[in-house]
Amino acid sequence: MFPKFKQHINSKMPFLKGKRLLLACSGGMDSVVLTHLSADTELDVSLAHCNFNLRDEESDGDEIFVREMATKLGIKVFVEQFKTEQYAGKHRLSVQMAARELRYQWFDELLQTKDFDYVLTAHHAGDSLETFLINLSRGTGIDGLSGIPEVNEKVVRPLLPFSQEEILEYAQSNKMEWREDSSNASTKYLRNKIRHEIVPKLKELHPTFLQNFGNTQHHLQQTKDLVNSYLDDLKNKLFEQSEGVIKIQIVELQKLQPLESYLYGLFKDYGFTEWNDVKNLLTAMSGKQLFSQTHQLLKDRDCLILSEIKNRVNETYTVFLDVDTSELPVQLKMEEVETLDKQGKNVVFLDKEKLNFPLVLRNWEKGDYFYPFGMQGKKKLSKFFKDEKLDVLSKEKQWLLCSDNEIVWVVGKRADERFKVEGSTKQILKITQLT
Repeated sequence: MFPKFKQHINSKMPFLKGKRLLLACSGGMDSVVLTHLSADTELDVSLAHCNFNLRDEESDGDEIFVREMATKLGIKVFVEQFKTEQYAGKHRLSVQMAARELRYQWFDELLQTKDFDYVLTAHHAGDSLETFLINLSRGTGIDGLSGIPEVNEKVVRPLLPFSQEEILEYAQSNKMEWREDSSNASTKYLRNKIRHEIVPKLKELHPTFLQNFGNTQHHLQQTKDLVNSYLDDLKNKLFEQSEGVIKIQIVELQKLQPLESYLYGLFKDYGFTEWNDVKNLLTAMSGKQLFSQTHQLLKDRDCLILSEIKNRVNETYTVFLDVDTSELPVQLKMEEVETLDKQGKNVVFLDKEKLNFPLVLRNWEKGDYFYPFGMQGKKKLSKFFKDEKLDVLSKEKQWLLCSDNEIVWVVGKRADERFKVEGSTKQILKITQLT
């Protein structure tokens, strides 16, 4: 197995050479074999062991074993203990999902703080088959049938081409020791039930079943790559980058058939996997929105606006007269002038004596109102935005220039009547929005 593994690294994963690698080691046979193979291949590995505290003394024994193995091999080891059951209860997760989240959160932390380049895991061909069957049983598309990827961003799985039988033979022939997880024998977990009851039956059907399955997954992955390549080309045509958001013309989307499949393919990477919701958005009233964990999708008249969700922070900036404003979110030029020029959306003329300096630049808030220039009476900003046909995202980005608590200028939109230049004005302040 070692020559085959070394050849696999040289041909398929040469990017691992000379990099700092963090190897996830439970102490089980698979991760122990990967540890020895990596060390013998002279990869620069350190071990990362998770003690989930789920099996009392057995969990502690795993930790001791990994520490001792690392010492024998002269490999650095990182160990973290987790309160897994508490985390699962708090976040309403299964214990298995909680352990997964905790594990990868810690790995990400180690990558960033300890300057590791990649995480190695010991998933093998059998794991990929089990994942395929789990996804198949739950209902899935090509993404779920393509198996576990060998490389997924910073996570690399060098043992995927190898069967568990190959790994076991290598471990036994080299007289390796490892730890057995007693919970792996229990069939109350779906993966274990598939591993112990279904996979053996499938292997009985054909002596090369696992190899044949690997070929099938390879073909599925190629098909997936073709689909993704086509979708990327389609996104380049339909997705228009504009002021930090993506605009998509609805009429162009509606030309795509079958529409549901296209909508899923185009928007799944942004967290929108319920294609029917996206389809309904196409014909919804303007202003209707969908939210994923990371993005929002807004219907704005004849287009969809896709944007990343960012926690809105009500920011406030102090604006002094004759002070550089280049550090502000909008750059302003303030100057005293003798006469009025034409006032526009980006230029306002104000009675300086009516202003209390320093001025304040802030985000708009619900309940804000002002007295629109050239009109009588006050108007809520929410109504003003509606009249201006501002979408939700534009509202979020809107800045207000204020004197004390009074709005002087809805920046780039409309000045306030209360601060206008009149016949009695002695000092005229001109403010120009530069950016």
